[in-house]
Amino acid sequence: MLKLSQVLSGWAPSERGASREPIALLEAGWAEIVGAEVAKNSRPARIVDGTLVVTTRSSAWSHQLSFLGEHVLRAVAARLPGAEVARLRFRVGTLTERRPVPPSPARASAIARARERPQAASAAEALARFRGEVEDRRRSKVSSGWKECGGCGALFAEGEGFCTTCSIARAQARVAATARLLFEAPWLGYAGTAALVEGLQKWEYERTRAQLLTRWWGTLVRARAAGRLSRNARERLIASSYVVLHSKLRPEEIMPATVRSILGDELHDLLYGDSG
Repeated sequence: MLKLSQVLSGWAPSERGASREPIALLEAGWAEIVGAEVAKNSRPARIVDGTLVVTTRSSAWSHQLSFLGEHVLRAVAARLPGAEVARLRFRVGTLTERRPVPPSPARASAIARARERPQAASAAEALARFRGEVEDRRRSKVSSGWKECGGCGALFAEGEGFCTTCSIARAQARVAATARLLFEAPWLGYAGTAALVEGLQKWEYERTRAQLLTRWWGTLVRARAAGRLSRNARERLIASSYVVLHSKLRPEEIMPATVRSILGDELHDLLYGDSG
């Protein structure tokens, strides 16, 4: 049996590339991600195939910034969960000046305190200061009741168990697993599917079921209008799952007349010939 990804083209397309909008969001919060001093010597350049390319002022800054890799990836995931950034790459280049974004009051206060301190003598010292600031903020958040995400370990203020980014990722994983089971074993129903997909809610199951039925029917209608099946005849696999999911019957309970009633004579004959 074909995988769901092979049968349902366009089910969950990934939008990757070098869009400027995500980079603009990262640039606006870059100082919050890496610290004011590091931000002066580096800048997010573009996102390509899951890699965030960061331009730095020198190889020394590239080397030192690499030590913040995990922190940067977590921060990017929190701001841009849809970008699916999994890696960092550093390159030395010219940093063009950007029009400054007005900081928030809290950030403005932090910047003012940073300006009162002596300039860091090296990249290593600047990063050491930033690590200290991160730890101070973390301790402050924990003391204020923030919780650690069970997925990525980041701190979050509201909700239970998982941060927003991980909650979204887990929900997407549940939908993907549910969709696969609805195609490969549509007779399981909600109870059977929920036993195999951890945390699946009834409304998630029903919504995914409705979306699949609509998508599958669209594929079948297009084949009917064209008067022919695709080269691999994937429409027959879709039709089988569609009939079971639509009727809510087990495969052994479905009669030929049931299939013809659900699909209609023209589509039934296209898929299975004139028999039945």
